[in-house]
Amino acid sequence: MPKIKTNSGSKKRFALTGTGKIKRKHAFKSHILTKKSTKRKRNLTRTGLVDKSDMNNIRLLLGMK
Repeated sequence: MPKIKTNSGSKKRFALTGTGKIKRKHAFKSHILTKKSTKRKRNLTRTGLVDKSDMNNIRLLLGMK
């Protein structure tokens, strides 16, 4: 069988943790920041984890399955 190619966009956006979970960044932090509160912008800075229901699709994009 041929190798599965990694999706270039997803390898820039996602990272694996040591336990096998997938880290992601929050959306809505790139522009039009003046109308957003400081607390909201601060919370968007932190990384989150990919939801369990999306995990298989992202693993395919990263060429892990």
